[in-house]
Amino acid sequence: MDDSRPIFVQIAELIENEIIAGALPEETQVPSTNEFAAFHRINPATAGKGVNVLVDDGILYKKRGIGMFVASGARERLVAKRRDQFQNEFIAPLIVEAEKLGIRETQLIDMIRKEGTA
Repeated sequence: MDDSRPIFVQIAELIENEIIAGALPEETQVPSTNEFAAFHRINPATAGKGVNVLVDDGILYKKRGIGMFVASGARERLVAKRRDQFQNEFIAPLIVEAEKLGIRETQLIDMIRKEGTA
């Protein structure tokens, strides 16, 4: 945890990344907030806040007395959310800047392809 974002946001993102990567498949149990807290050396309340963000988003759900589990469809929803973020945070500004510089669509595609093979 060495990011400028709040730690609970980083915890939520770590769990999201594990779900997207397939390390936490749907309907499997996630580590407890105390386990997250101990591993990352943070307050359990902070870890709980990160987990609860994902519960609020429907990515995780609680089984009373057992723990937190990955919801069905969680990976698909996370991938769709991240694609939208990618579009808004990277692609849209890239196109705006390319237009400012007079870079045509075909040139931009060629630049992307070149970087992809580098």
